[in-house]
Amino acid sequence: MKTIGLIGGMSWESTITYYEVINTLVKERLGGFHSAKIMMYSVDFHELEANMETGNWDGNAEILTNAALNLEKAGADFILICTNTMHKLVPQIKEKIHVPILHIADATADALKAKNIHKAILLGTKFTMEQEFVKDVIHDRGIEILIPTEEERYKINDIIFNELCLGKILPESKAYYLSVIDRLTKEGGEAAILGCTEIGLLINQKDTDTPLFDTTIIHATAAVDTAL
Repeated sequence: MKTIGLIGGMSWESTITYYEVINTLVKERLGGFHSAKIMMYSVDFHELEANMETGNWDGNAEILTNAALNLEKAGADFILICTNTMHKLVPQIKEKIHVPILHIADATADALKAKNIHKAILLGTKFTMEQEFVKDVIHDRGIEILIPTEEERYKINDIIFNELCLGKILPESKAYYLSVIDRLTKEGGEAAILGCTEIGLLINQKDTDTPLFDTTIIHATAAVDTAL
């Protein structure tokens, strides 16, 4: 079994899901008393969020590169960044380390292709929805991406940072997310990508008929596939 390196804490609530899913799957696949070999570097999300607000992405690259280097030195065989948004920095981090980074968008594209999805809705932070670091990876695999309107993107992002990252799960926010999914499904979306690791704390497949692809679950599952 390979050792999984997790860069977590963005937020710590969603990192819990990674730890739980990875260990559950290892136990299911290997049986007995098996659990995953995991090393975790949990960052202080306050520092990264402050850098995002000021556009200091180089500062965040330095923080995450330091985390990745520490995991590499400790013996991690590969690394997961436990958030979608910080995958914007993967090219900079990869320049400094020698172990692979398991990219969340690659894993998501694999999952979408396996279900023959050709057009998918993308929900996430404004950075994930508006910039190319997730969209391009998925689009390059032949999957069209639909994103919410500017007003919807603002509201979705606000719910993530001011509610979900603080552990607040509000029914009105759940209803709002579902309304956006419903509207974009009517515009041809075949599935919805929950492209922020916190969104799965708010909605799940029981809430909608539109197939949901939770990147947290997908990424954690891909980690187990790689580790085993």
